[in-house]
Amino acid sequence: MSDFYLHRLIKLIETAGSANDAALTEAAKRFSESLAQGGLIHLFGSGHSVLPTQEAFPRYGSFVGFNPLTDPRVMWHNVLGAGGVRELLWLERTENYIDKFLDHQPLNPGDSIIIYSHSGTNSAGIETALYAKARGLFVVAVTSKANDKPAKHSSGKRLKDVADVVIDTNSPVEDAIVPIEGWSRPVSGSSTVLAMILTHELIARTADALSKKGVELPVFASPTIEGVTLHDTDVIYGIYREKMIEAQQKHLKTFQEKMKG
Repeated sequence: MSDFYLHRLIKLIETAGSANDAALTEAAKRFSESLAQGGLIHLFGSGHSVLPTQEAFPRYGSFVGFNPLTDPRVMWHNVLGAGGVRELLWLERTENYIDKFLDHQPLNPGDSIIIYSHSGTNSAGIETALYAKARGLFVVAVTSKANDKPAKHSSGKRLKDVADVVIDTNSPVEDAIVPIEGWSRPVSGSSTVLAMILTHELIARTADALSKKGVELPVFASPTIEGVTLHDTDVIYGIYREKMIEAQQKHLKTFQEKMKG
């Protein structure tokens, strides 16, 4: 078989699985505690790192309790122009922006959050971690420890310096992993795929930890399965909506204080 992307990615998956076993177990334990107490697991990323947040929820095989924090200003919708990559690359590196978005999000003490960033140096991810820690959340970073450049943020910290638990994708600094003869740069990025795989491992381990507590949460099932209908998915959305209303009510006093300045 040709030694292109698949074999190289499989090796990285195996390395990441072995290297992160203890971190994954600890994160899943803490996530299960947040969920068992009625809290949420929030997810945040910017640029391509928003994709693992969307993969985590809502999707078939995931369950209620995950809350993706998706800011359209740090997600690209076009390559160039309005909503383009150049804009988000500038904004995710700009300090003192992301709190304006997070002030409206129901981040409550006892909740957990996963923050994705390949480099771990962008202001958006670092400031989300600092903000969450100040709000009493358990913070997990999914990043590449291979990125060991000095911190660029004014705090002097990188994402991995702020998080309670760091999960290492083991993706190389350049991200792309397939060298091509005659080409000056490798192709086929790895960080987003590895982050998604590690997220599904966390989903599975968290469900297992909840099961051991005697807790079962509603799971999205595909309506292509016999006996499952679109109405069943609407029921899941309804439960999610109720949890979000409850979380917003918990957050209301903090929000009101923030808006007073």
